[in-house]
Amino acid sequence: MWRAAQVFRLLSCIYALGFQLAVNPDLEHPVAGWLMFAALIGWSVACALAYLQGFGRRPAWVVAEIVVVVALMLSTEVIAAEQWVLDNQSLPTTLWATNATISAAIQFGPIAGMLTGLVVMAASAVLKGHVHVDLSRNATIVIELAVGLAVGMAAQTARRAHAELERAARLSASLQERERLSRQVHDGVIQVLALMARRGREIGGQTAELAELAGEQERALRRLISTGETRDGSTADFGAMLRMRASDRVSISVPAEPVLLDAAVADELLAAVDNALDNAEAHAGPQSRAYVLLEDLGDSVTVSVRDDGVGIPPGRLTEAVGEGRLGIAKSIVGRMNWLGGRAELSTGPGAGTEWELTVPR
Repeated sequence: MWRAAQVFRLLSCIYALGFQLAVNPDLEHPVAGWLMFAALIGWSVACALAYLQGFGRRPAWVVAEIVVVVALMLSTEVIAAEQWVLDNQSLPTTLWATNATISAAIQFGPIAGMLTGLVVMAASAVLKGHVHVDLSRNATIVIELAVGLAVGMAAQTARRAHAELERAARLSASLQERERLSRQVHDGVIQVLALMARRGREIGGQTAELAELAGEQERALRRLISTGETRDGSTADFGAMLRMRASDRVSISVPAEPVLLDAAVADELLAAVDNALDNAEAHAGPQSRAYVLLEDLGDSVTVSVRDDGVGIPPGRLTEAVGEGRLGIAKSIVGRMNWLGGRAELSTGPGAGTEWELTVPR
């Protein structure tokens, strides 16, 4: 925006030169007219350098430009006769004075740009001694207001776009670094922990306890390196959230494409899945495995959590509720009911346990 404004400044200086050559013989003080024009060129060069190099893109410099423009406009009364002022536009032309409107709009926004346009027109009105309201013959004030509004709005949009671009660049760099670290951790520490957990269970005895600790640390590390990659504003990729739960005892199957859910719904559904996995780990048996399948059905999402353990004996859930143990009733069924979905349980002695959790989109 600042570079484009300096192109306009150059064109306005060329126009001001043509106007000066045309009217200077008619001025009451021609030499003063050229001195005023020299000041115009000097200030234009200073502004162009300041705005292009960046040190002038601050409020104080823009305010100084407005003051200089108004001062040069008011100098017309000293340089030209009264009748000439009434019959012509003020020096050093309204077009060149519009540079102040543009700079204010870029720096401060559309309101300030429009107000600066009014200041420029007020200076012209002071010279002529009246306010010209015949827009059919002179629409300069409308042009000034339109320039201030349009440039100001464009500047605001450009700032927002630039901020979003910088944010996206930072996020991209952060994700790339996270992916690099994730690969290194996965190829090193996680693989070792998974091996320790698997071999420790095979050996048994006290080594099994160390295997469980290694398995816990493996799962925690997987969650840690994946944190932050699943959310985008108010939505979450539930498939990516489930992949964090994979371990040597939990197999995860999700669609290749992201499965997007409302972030709050995704958190509650994941909590229900975690509870089902915790129950499988605690009750299915030491050698059991769990299998999680995610299905995107368009208007709903279904998660199946199955284990190959010992299953739940008939009446055991009712007995647990009677004993005040409401983990399944509240953590799984209650969550799904609250989400407007459903939780279906299939189990039996020696047949393993399977939860089918469904939530509507």
